[in-house]
Amino acid sequence: MDYKAAFADALDKVRSEGRYRVFADLKRHRGRFPNATWTRPDGSTSEVVVWCSNDYLAQGENPVVLDAMKAAIDEAGAGSGGTRNISGTTRYHVELERELADLHGKESALLFTSGYVSNEASLSTLYKILPGLIVFSDALNHNSMISGIRGGRGPRHVFRHNDLAHLEELLAAADPAAPKLIAFESVYSMDGDIADIRGTVALAKKYGAMTYIDEVHAVGMYGPRGAGVCERDGVMAEIDIIEGTLGKAYGVMGGYIAADAVIVDAIRSYADGFIFTTSVPPAVAAGAVASIRWLKEHNEVRVKHQERAAALKARMEAAGLPVMPSVSHIVPVLVGDPVHCKLISDILLEEHGVYVQPINYPTVPRGTERLRFTPSPAHTDGMMDDLVRALEKLWVRCNIQRVGGQAA
Repeated sequence: MDYKAAFADALDKVRSEGRYRVFADLKRHRGRFPNATWTRPDGSTSEVVVWCSNDYLAQGENPVVLDAMKAAIDEAGAGSGGTRNISGTTRYHVELERELADLHGKESALLFTSGYVSNEASLSTLYKILPGLIVFSDALNHNSMISGIRGGRGPRHVFRHNDLAHLEELLAAADPAAPKLIAFESVYSMDGDIADIRGTVALAKKYGAMTYIDEVHAVGMYGPRGAGVCERDGVMAEIDIIEGTLGKAYGVMGGYIAADAVIVDAIRSYADGFIFTTSVPPAVAAGAVASIRWLKEHNEVRVKHQERAAALKARMEAAGLPVMPSVSHIVPVLVGDPVHCKLISDILLEEHGVYVQPINYPTVPRGTERLRFTPSPAHTDGMMDDLVRALEKLWVRCNIQRVGGQAA
């Protein structure tokens, strides 16, 4: 077999569909977020404004976070030295898990190397712990959740996105004696909509199911202390397992779950994705602790963040741009074609100094390709005005449909 040809054919297929991804070489500048320097393929550089960062609150450059990380490096060195079972549990990891448990009002928490790993490992492990488990999964759940559920190799049902009537149909048809789990997200990051958490909890109680919620795009940004939408909506105590990330609003990296101590201990003891992975560096854990503590006390940042998101949506809607319905901080603009989506993204970067990545299949369904903007408290009115003017020009230039389905 010509192995190289097989890989080349696979790449050609992606390119032919207009969804080949090119990484932008960016250099962030501490204290100047969301500005960055872009190194072009020819080696030249230019200044850009980043509009798609998941460092939603610019905590990646907060001096409190940086000082904690620097101190940890001076105190403990670079890496952790092993898995959590073999010398990789340091005082920094212990403090972080306690901080996370306190954040969510749970007895315990467990740290993973990423949000992807925390979902995949935890969900697949639940099938080991609960024989006969049936998982009910929202149709738009993140790939990491889908991977974990499939990896559990047990019964599963997918309910239509945010459709509690369909979820109840599936729950009612399931074996009443079987253990059940409803897996869903709070903020869905590609559409910007938010789940009916209270309604989901009510169904879980009615049919004897556990609840597992992914709050990765909400932790740090919602609720009086930043514990997420569950905290904001007053239902945090009624969720069995809360999963989150440290790589978005908290500005570092890592993932975690928070739950009753017995649940966390069982997953800790059975999850391959936890047991066999080197733990995050002490400096990362220290930075996360500092970031969580700081955001617990600074709700004004969350208020400003929501104001900035609303301001951008209002400007785009006034310009007739096809902003998709969003009740969160996510601002998705529909393009509907992978080639056009990448073309607009490329021109924005090269000619307007605006960096926003095209979101194509498989991240979103074919035909719903979009640009996904994530305004932060640091994005100014001037930046927003420049962005909207650039988009207006490109919608005409590329003949993309506007609101109402009319081409410009």
